[in-house]
Amino acid sequence: MITEVRRLLDEKKYRALRDLLCDEEPCDVAMLFDKFPKDEIPLMFRILHKDFATEVFVEMDSDLQQALIQAFTDRELSEIINDLFMDDTVDIIEEMPASVVRRILHNTDMERRKKINQLLNYPEDTAGTIMTTEFVRLKAHLTVSDAFKTIKRTGLEKETIYTCYVTDEKRVLLGVVTVKQMLLADEDTLIGDLMVEDPIFCYTDDDKEDVTKAMRKYNFLAMPIVDKENRLVGIVTVDDAMDVLQEEETEDIEIMAAITPTDKPYLKTGVFETWKSRVPWLLILMISATFTSKILTHFESSLAALPILTAFVPLLMGTGGNAGSQSSVSIIRALSLEDIQMRDFAKVLLKEFLVALLCGLSLCIVNFGKMLLFDDVSRSVYGTQQSVLISLSVCITIAITVIIAKVAGSMLPILVKRIGLDPAVMASPFITTIVDVLSLLVYFGICTVLLGRFGIL
Repeated sequence: MITEVRRLLDEKKYRALRDLLCDEEPCDVAMLFDKFPKDEIPLMFRILHKDFATEVFVEMDSDLQQALIQAFTDRELSEIINDLFMDDTVDIIEEMPASVVRRILHNTDMERRKKINQLLNYPEDTAGTIMTTEFVRLKAHLTVSDAFKTIKRTGLEKETIYTCYVTDEKRVLLGVVTVKQMLLADEDTLIGDLMVEDPIFCYTDDDKEDVTKAMRKYNFLAMPIVDKENRLVGIVTVDDAMDVLQEEETEDIEIMAAITPTDKPYLKTGVFETWKSRVPWLLILMISATFTSKILTHFESSLAALPILTAFVPLLMGTGGNAGSQSSVSIIRALSLEDIQMRDFAKVLLKEFLVALLCGLSLCIVNFGKMLLFDDVSRSVYGTQQSVLISLSVCITIAITVIIAKVAGSMLPILVKRIGLDPAVMASPFITTIVDVLSLLVYFGICTVLLGRFGIL
């Protein structure tokens, strides 16, 4: 495809190039444009059919959109912006620098500019910032025949026509009716008799993630958004909901990996910007890891008397970190999907404790056998009795560490969410750091008691 486009472009066969591009999906054409030099994009864009070009423009990343806007004449910019749905316009404006935003608004008519400013004024990450104001509004007294006339007259400018919303004279939401219901009804049937009354809706200041979760729960293609007076002001469509879910999942993954979230794709993020997103967390984790060093220093005399104990520290810390990560990731995902709530805290804690107990005992038994059969270093140096006691100390520590790690990994994300923070912050890096400290304390505590009692330490 790229080779063919390159050939047609070089040979200046623009009609053939337009036909080739317009046979593709807009998102595929947008991805294709990204593989060509930016100075060639305006020409390729201008040969597209007007409506198709608008769809391609929406699918482009912000860098390409900015390059095109800067290459557009005022007339071209006005045509593109006026053809966009309102939510897409707002999304583009939010990604652009101030100079580009001023030019966009300057080439927008007064009524549209007013709507844009209203959407931009909603608090960040709320339903108001992702909704579109272009939807089909019907009256309850209309017949099905009249409703279809309204849809035909105004539907071209609406983002979706499948779901229609019934309001009164004050724009208060009364009900919802679908095109399927109207198609299957008699032409003389009143919309008020067909509509589903008291529909599910969200408010403009609801968190956008909560809106998308509600859409997923009820299998909605669009969610009506109302203000505090229950006046219908917009809808959130399924394509915007999918974008929000993708953003939230990406953000959670980055937080779980101890990376400051960023809106840019990986290859569009510079080295310096990537460094800034990672180094603060690494510094925090490095500083928190000093507790581990303090514990090792505190038990330096024990390690000096029995150096073999040092060899098992990585095993204990690694096992504890892995066990904690298993629980924390499972709980964070369950919280995200709303499979568990705060009221399930005791159930989750009991379940994870029982799982941890079984896992801890399994690892304890297997490791004890492995150390006795294959780890002959301690036996050759310290003798059979001391080797058995050292193995027993390590294996008891593993069992206790796994229990602590899994309980902490399941408990901390729920508690963090309870105080209003993102539970993803209690993912692998922090759980591992906490478990490392606790596992060392348990390890040296058990060694001090068990080995000290037999005069080994």
